[in-house]
Formats: sequence, C-alpha cells, structure tokens
Amino acid sequence: MSAFDPALAARIRQHANIAVLVLEDAAKAVPLARALYDGGVRVLELTLRTPAALEALRIVVREVPDMITGAGTVLTPEQLEQAADAGAAFAVAPGLNPRVVRAAAARGFSFAPGVMTPSEIEQALELECRVLKFFPAGALGGLKTLTTMAAPYRHLNLDFIPLGGLNPETTADYLKNPLIAACGGSWIATAKQIAAADWDGIRANASLACRIAAEARGQ
Repeated sequence: MSAFDPALAARIRQHANIAVLVLEDAAKAVPLARALYDGGVRVLELTLRTPAALEALRIVVREVPDMITGAGTVLTPEQLEQAADAGAAFAVAPGLNPRVVRAAAARGFSFAPGVMTPSEIEQALELECRVLKFFPAGALGGLKTLTTMAAPYRHLNLDFIPLGGLNPETTADYLKNPLIAACGGSWIATAKQIAAADWDGIRANASLACRIAAEARGQ
C-alpha cells in the first residue's frame, strides 16, 4: 500500500508550492490561510511546533475547506493520530521514523518522511514511501546534491519535496526539475509577517510563488 495517496500527490505536484507555517496564535489561522489562498497558494503545512498548531489546523480545515491543509514536524505516532483526527490531508516529518510511517500506513493516511542520504531513501522505499521530503535542502547542497543522490533511483519515479533554506530563486530552480513534486517555503509567510498580521504581504508572496511555479513549469 502506498504511504501517500497518489491522487493527493498529483494535486500537490499540480499546485507546486507548500506554504510552511509556524503559528503561535490560532486566531490568526483563518486570515492567514485566506491570504495564502487569495494569492493562489492551495497547499499549506502547519508545523506541530507550538501549542496552537493543532487548534489552528482544525480551524483551517473547517473554515477554509478548499485549502489542502497538512501537518508538519510530525515526530511520533501520537502526533500523527492527532493530526489525522484534526482533519489534516497529509503529514510530513523532518526525518524518517519507521514507527510513524507504519502508523500512517495502518490508518491509510498520507505521510512523507524526511530523507537526506541514499540509505534513508532505501529505508523509505522498504516502507513503501514514494513521496519524500528532502531536508534540510539548503544546508545539504540544494538541487545539485539531490539530483546526484536521487540518480540511482530515477527509474522509481520518486517525488521529492525540498524544504529548508528555500527562497524565490532556489524555488524556481527546483521546480524546473522533474524530481520535484513541490517546494516547501517558509518565505511565503514569514514569522515576522504572521506576527504583524501582514496579510497583504503574505498574499503578495503567495502570488509570487505561483508566478515562479508557472514560469518554471511552462504553465
């Protein structure tokens, strides 16, 4: 059984951008999600790094149902269950924890583990994962490292989601490569912008991310 729903993976590839968010205040979840949506971003990842994260996830799922809302920094089976119960469409993690992958598979819940070495890619393959987060992308050498590392597995048609240190320029380079399903970017809605409730600035960043994706993929 696939560890990530193929239809959902195709939708994420189509939308190309994932806004990666750290929310300290659940009350900001809806205006933030709507600003992203109005700017054209259709996928977001709420990281489970704050006490407000799960409540924010529940609110966005309920109030902005057209957004594909996922959970990030899912480190334990318990967190995965909480994210699924909150209505998340998918979850990702910075690393590869077999217990979390198996919990996701048992529930039929889409989950992408993080990888940074060929050994981790092979461990993910053993667990039937085909959508993989490449993290921390920038610190590991970016697209050059990923294309070199993924070359022996090219025939398996893996989908990678790079995250960590991305910006508009590197996002464009990644999205030109068929290895990349989508790019995760905290730059689309920065912590400073969220704290200041700068919805206009976030909407503008979302629009920029969509323009970058369209140009990179010739859409």
